[in-house]
Amino acid sequence: MFSTVTGFMNYSEQAIQAARYIGQGFMITLYHMNRLPITIQYPYEKLIPSERFRGRIHFEFDKCIACEVCVRVCPINLPVVDWKVGIDIGKKRLQSYSIDFGICIFCGNCVEYCPTNCLAMTEEYELSTYDRHELNYDHIALGRLPISVIEDLTIRTVPSS
Repeated sequence: MFSTVTGFMNYSEQAIQAARYIGQGFMITLYHMNRLPITIQYPYEKLIPSERFRGRIHFEFDKCIACEVCVRVCPINLPVVDWKVGIDIGKKRLQSYSIDFGICIFCGNCVEYCPTNCLAMTEEYELSTYDRHELNYDHIALGRLPISVIEDLTIRTVPSS
């Protein structure tokens, strides 16, 4: 008889605890129902990236002195710098510069340690292509400035939270 009473008490405690958990879950659901939706309609609406967002790298060919600091500080030795020594001036002369964004981890070390500030991070994040070889940007493609999300009038910008 005593075991039946303790079994009933354990059952009732477990039932009350289960009802409490269901009530907590229901309260969380009600709390989330009052929030505004976070989803944006992507091609027509875009989030404005934060101030320190690390997007595609912009390269200025005229400022580069071919010191290869960017290659040395890159964790994966990614930038390819081709140069030759100019006979008339006796200094390095940059011939080509390329970065493969299919491999780049966007750490920003190359931008941070560049002594002439010829590299800069942009807010461009749309780098998707169907062929990964199109992600290998040479110095001409790296020199193009991206269209700012804020300046594009065809897109409604949504400030990020």
